[in-house]
Amino acid sequence: VIVVHGGGSSSISKERKECVRQGIMRAATVGYNILKEGGSAVDAVEGAVIVLENDPEFNAGCGSVLNVNGDVEMDASIMDGKDLSTGAVSAVRCIANPIKLARLVMDKTPHCFLTDQGAAKFAAAMGIPQIPGEQLVTERNIKRLEKEKREKGAQKPDCKKNLGTVGAVALDCKGNVAYATSTGGIVNKMFGRVGDSPCVAGSGGYADNNIGAISTTGHGESILKVNLARLALFHVEQGKTLEEAANLSLGYMKSRLKGLGGVILVDKTGGWVVKWTSTSMPWAAAKEGKLYSGIDVGETTTTDLA
Repeated sequence: VIVVHGGGSSSISKERKECVRQGIMRAATVGYNILKEGGSAVDAVEGAVIVLENDPEFNAGCGSVLNVNGDVEMDASIMDGKDLSTGAVSAVRCIANPIKLARLVMDKTPHCFLTDQGAAKFAAAMGIPQIPGEQLVTERNIKRLEKEKREKGAQKPDCKKNLGTVGAVALDCKGNVAYATSTGGIVNKMFGRVGDSPCVAGSGGYADNNIGAISTTGHGESILKVNLARLALFHVEQGKTLEEAANLSLGYMKSRLKGLGGVILVDKTGGWVVKWTSTSMPWAAAKEGKLYSGIDVGETTTTDLA
């Protein structure tokens, strides 16, 4: 099983909807094919997230939103539920796929988390090519930053609007679960701001073979404050269904902080759920040869995978 999300969103324009839908379905299919060929859950979630980082429709990699200076700073994390090994990076620039760097932190260092200059030096040492920062900047995100500055003034992000992230959760044929999350963060964010996405400590995601795996999206500061990922898995540990766990944790964040967001969850038996409190959340899931997808509440399409 693999489930992917393209970030909670205040709304997605009609013109963009089809591109977003195709992108999210493509990511789920790539991840599912990795699983089908006997690949690990970690390989599958990384593969799916790379597809989304390479798609300018999503707020990660080459579609990342811009900070107050008009630059791209990206965060990402990944976790293996088998042994709780994890890797994360924050405030990284000038690389195409932060999730690849997070995976290398997990696999090639004794640490969990590298940031900024340290992450950049490690990327160079690992042979990850540097790309010019402007290659990650899209026309749409330049306009979004200008609009945000006009409307809000600097450094006052709107927790109803700034919700985009991408992520994936998976269960492989050996019973291992994993998650991956990647983001460009919040439009007009302060230089050096880090959100929930790279914070494995139960915010941006979590994976434990004994429970399941989760990736979160939404207003990062709210997610950090309630430890959204671990909170949802706590409810699963307490015997709640995936749906109940998702609703309880998102409901708590909304009532306590007015924070909106979404979660994708998979458990150790292959059950899965997608839930969100934002207006929409592009998602796709693949299981037993079927691909499910949707963007708005109550909308699910099902297709057969070749």
